[in-house]
Amino acid sequence: MNSIRSLKTIVFDFDGTVAGLTIDFAEMRRRVMDHLQSFGISPDGLRKLYILEMIAAGKKLIASSMPGRETNYERGALTLVRDMEVAAAQTGVLFYGIREMLSLLRAQGRHTGVVTRNCREAVEAVFPDIDVFVDVVLTRNDTPHVKPHPGHLHQALKTLAAPAATAAMVGDHKMDMHLARDVGVLAIGVLTGHDTARELKEAGAEVILASAADLADFLSSGSVC
Repeated sequence: MNSIRSLKTIVFDFDGTVAGLTIDFAEMRRRVMDHLQSFGISPDGLRKLYILEMIAAGKKLIASSMPGRETNYERGALTLVRDMEVAAAQTGVLFYGIREMLSLLRAQGRHTGVVTRNCREAVEAVFPDIDVFVDVVLTRNDTPHVKPHPGHLHQALKTLAAPAATAAMVGDHKMDMHLARDVGVLAIGVLTGHDTARELKEAGAEVILASAADLADFLSSGSVC
């Protein structure tokens, strides 16, 4: 049993962890693939990639086959993604107890961050006062390396002047658990989003909570099994 009283920094994923954006990712993927096909490129070899990585790979293919058109492709694809995110955010919800939990973490002397693949417009549509409750928010618009690249979390920790040994990553997706393990922070999974407890544990979660709203109380208990 390891003490967790030394944890000073908690970094959260956004969608599925502190909020629900109800994004239709299947439809988003279809539109991005259709956009790629409109440039004469088949998406068949890219179907297993995450959407942002699919866009980046498509850009490289277009740059090699149609130099000069890759910027228009990327701009159009990212606009599709942003517009769908922002539209979904209009009916999105901040999960119950999140503001209270973040306030408790601050009262405990802990710093907080958010690292998300979402755009800033979508985040702020659901959580307009996020900067009041969170010390640093890094959307995909704020970093050159979007998670699962470890640079995204490293950037947050650097901004917070937080060593990995005193930090934790909280998320609902296997990607978040892999990111935590890659960077060397405590991996905390929550069951309010994408993956099951089993899937999160298999991805490296050291703690599983029903909700991120439970985190402050859990940390005050002082131990991880």
